Amino acid sequence: MALKRRAFLKQFGVLTAASVSLLSGCSRRKKPNIVFVMADDLGWSQVGCYGSQYYETPNMNRLAAQGMKFTDAYAAAPVCSPTRASIMTGKYPARLHLTDFISGNPDPQNSTLLQPDWTKYLALDEFTMGEAMKQAGYQTALFGKWHLSKEKLPPESESHNPDKQGFDQSFVTYKPVPRMAKAWQTPENDAHNVQKITDKSLKFIEANKDQPFFLFVSHNSVHTPIVEKQSLIEKYKSKPGSDLPENNPVLGAMIETLDNSVGRIMEKLQDLDLADDTVFIFYSDNGGLERAADQEPLRAGKAALYEGGIRVPLIVKWPGQIRPGSTCKTPVISIDFYPTFAEIAGRDITDQTRDGISLIPLLTETGAIKRDALYWHYPHYHTSGVAPSGAIRRGKYKLIEWFEHSIDGIHQPGAVELYDLEQDISEDHNLAAENPERVSKLHKKLKTWRTAVGAQDMKKRGQ
Repeated sequence: MALKRRAFLKQFGVLTAASVSLLSGCSRRKKPNIVFVMADDLGWSQVGCYGSQYYETPNMNRLAAQGMKFTDAYAAAPVCSPTRASIMTGKYPARLHLTDFISGNPDPQNSTLLQPDWTKYLALDEFTMGEAMKQAGYQTALFGKWHLSKEKLPPESESHNPDKQGFDQSFVTYKPVPRMAKAWQTPENDAHNVQKITDKSLKFIEANKDQPFFLFVSHNSVHTPIVEKQSLIEKYKSKPGSDLPENNPVLGAMIETLDNSVGRIMEKLQDLDLADDTVFIFYSDNGGLERAADQEPLRAGKAALYEGGIRVPLIVKWPGQIRPGSTCKTPVISIDFYPTFAEIAGRDITDQTRDGISLIPLLTETGAIKRDALYWHYPHYHTSGVAPSGAIRRGKYKLIEWFEHSIDGIHQPGAVELYDLEQDISEDHNLAAENPERVSKLHKKLKTWRTAVGAQDMKKRGQ
């Protein structure tokens, strides 16, 4: 495997015709920088430009005003690790057999099915986005949450860290649980490493201002534990609507701190005269945690394949290429970042197996992307009560298949739900009974896709 990997790493890409065309129209003398900022568990409806009147996100809103907001962006999984793996590889989590967060949850004692033995780390022989960008001549860095290494103590856990996957610089952080918390992590002092991650990001930008760089800013926030500075919490407690189920004062404080990080990075790029030469992306790894706050108008939250668990905010700013204040309604997904960034960087990845599609035509409004459907495979149990399921979205319709019982316990194993997302974003009206032909076609496509990517099946207990 090591020899194969070293041989593969020697294969350097060339500029694609599309990339040459894009770069020739810019005043820059180097390839555009790429800054990718990812939140953790930030809900689609918890950002001001996506409709929230309670949570304050002026910098994210400013980014949307200067770039493009995607209304139908998705995570490839309803939990973090598989989405992160999909971003790094451009592959569906089902193809990677990395379908749950690292470590996962045990099978419930009364479950009728057993979870598959999924891969609990990102394999080193997976060629990553970091490696592609490095080969394209970029300085690369990832600061923050990685969650793709083995869930063990060092040094074994560090054997799969980002420095082994193409990142020149890295700083891996963890949520502040007792066994992994650092000395500086208290509710009053950077509990979720937002300041630490941002400070390192700004230093990296400063140090690499004269050469192309790819910076992955991977925040732990707004993941549990839900804690923040008390003074900031009090601000949100006093706001109108603080007693509504979708509004959480502590979450509000956490989101404001996260938004400040976005603002600091934007300002650094502006101060160094790099803003016009930088593609800036903001995204969340999955939907918001429902027990922290309702995801209205979306149904359910993290871990569920309803919209509240997988539809996420996505904003992209690219001066000179993206029309300021534009909106894209085409469904896109986390597997699309790799091919998009590779095209921007001029790295040809046509020799690699990828499920994603470059979003350049959508970003530049020069055309559509050709894709038949989006797919999800989550053969796992979650502590929130969500049961194993799969889903497909084709056009405006989405079908959910329950491998065991549904989240509300009403639907039995094998039951399906069908929703028209254009008319029913809240997924209140199950159309399966009145559309048997559409259900049959979508269900068949979902099963065919699972076979094609080698998705792992669940087995009945006792088999």
